[in-house]
Parts: sequence; C-alpha cells; structure tokens
Amino acid sequence: MKLLVGLGNPGERYQLSRHNAGFMFIDYLAEKLKLDEPLAEKEKFKSVVGRKRDWWLAKPTTYMNQSGEAVGNLVNFYKVKLDDLVVIHDDLDLLLGSWKLQQGVGPKIHNGLTSVETSLGKPAFWRLRLGVDNRTPQIKASTSGEEYVLAKFPTAEQQQLESVFPPAWAALAEMLG
Repeated sequence: MKLLVGLGNPGERYQLSRHNAGFMFIDYLAEKLKLDEPLAEKEKFKSVVGRKRDWWLAKPTTYMNQSGEAVGNLVNFYKVKLDDLVVIHDDLDLLLGSWKLQQGVGPKIHNGLTSVETSLGKPAFWRLRLGVDNRTPQIKASTSGEEYVLAKFPTAEQQQLESVFPPAWAALAEMLG
C-alpha cells in the first residue's frame, strides 16, 4: 500500500494558492490515474481520499498547520510504512518550476511538515517538494513568506507549476514501483 498526501488548506479562499500546490498535484493525479474510488471526504480521516488499486491519494481537510492529525490517522488506519508515504507540498526554498523528491529532507520552515513529523514521530517519509518561489527582491522585502504562499498563483505561474507535474509524477511512480 502506498499513501500520497498533498498538503494545502481547505476552502475556496485558498484554492490555487501557492500553499495548495500539494492539493493541486493530488487533483492532477486523480484525473490522470482515473481512480477506482474517486476523491471523497472521509470524516474519520479528516481528509478527502481516493484510491487506485493499492495507491491511496489524500488531501487533509484540516488546515495546513494541523496536517499531521490527518496524515497520522491515515498512516495508522492503513498501517502504511514510512517508506510508502509521500507528502507533496509547496516549498519556498525552491524556485517556481523546480521540484525535488527526497526522503526525510524538506524546507527550512514548513508548518505543515512540522505537524506531520510530530504526528509520525519521525521525519523519515518521502517528500515531493514543489518549488513555488518566484519573488522579486522587492516582493521579498515587502511581503512575508506566509503572505506570499497564501496568495493565489497568477495564471502564468500556475501553468509553470503544473508543467512540473508530469516529470515529478514519473519520478515518483518509478521510485514507488
């Protein structure tokens, strides 16, 4: 069993924001994989969950900073080994249009990942880090990172982010078998 969890914030206010890059990736996979069980809210997991064979896709319905509660519920219920868990998230340490697939390594600061690590007791799960930083020096000086990631993508930037989904998925699928 494999569990892929995209991090983000629920609600229309946060749709297509940089912080919801993980949700956007899960939506991409749900469409691409033609799920056996479509994404649907499962209250006991505090998540929207779907399945394709033994691959589970999830988007927590908690806010980003409480993502660990949902991930912990899913990991414990399905008895997922940390080697079979991938958390997909936005990363301000990476430039927009870049991505990294790494185990146990993440951005310097990401409250969603901190919540997941605390819930699981270990940082040893896989992360698909999606670069969202396209700030100019002026924006960096005048806008906090928190404000920046909660802002919606301009159309061109959204397309740039989505252009990394196919190669990131190919690497992820190969790594997980």
